[in-house]
Amino acid sequence: METSFLINLLLEVQEYEHSKSFKNHATIEDFRIWLNEKKYTTESPTKLFKNENHEVSFTENEICKQVLLLGRFSKQMIRKGLSDFPTLANEEFTYLYRLKDEPSLTKMQLIERNGHEKQTGIQIIKRLLDDGLIQETVDENDKRAKRLTLTKKGEEAFHQSVEKVNTTSRILSANLKNDEKTKLLELLKKVNDFHYTLYTEYKNSEIKELLHLIE
Repeated sequence: METSFLINLLLEVQEYEHSKSFKNHATIEDFRIWLNEKKYTTESPTKLFKNENHEVSFTENEICKQVLLLGRFSKQMIRKGLSDFPTLANEEFTYLYRLKDEPSLTKMQLIERNGHEKQTGIQIIKRLLDDGLIQETVDENDKRAKRLTLTKKGEEAFHQSVEKVNTTSRILSANLKNDEKTKLLELLKKVNDFHYTLYTEYKNSEIKELLHLIE
């Protein structure tokens, strides 16, 4: 075994000991996980494609990577933040809060407001109905349609969970300064407005057919 390998290994161990991930009585498995995470965060997602001689955009691929990671971290944090409200801890709370903001929506309106596919939205609505947090009534103008509203239990769940949702939102916004949060919000709204248009107007389009919208 070469001396340089041992030196590099010790330097990695030293870096790990000074990292935020280090904890007392750390194991080899903890060190391995830290190495993997370090490798993943420092590697460009475009490297694989470049090795295979594919043309890629570093910035756009990096945006994709960060959006996917943020989505995963957000789900974990929401479950942690709403652990006292297990009936709301997945996607349910966004449906409950939307009905608080817009008190009477059809099932498809509620699903589309949350950007879900129909099947996923129907399952979430069913869980909220089963838990007695929302109720459905016949639409006065269209007897074939049903409208969703909060029940008294749903109203109580909303008010009881507001503090936890606010705390979770603050943590998800990270340690950004106020002006950074404002700028990030502006950009996120711009991106989501674009994707909402795709979701509502180009739902059945092939991916290649969407390219003209960004050119």
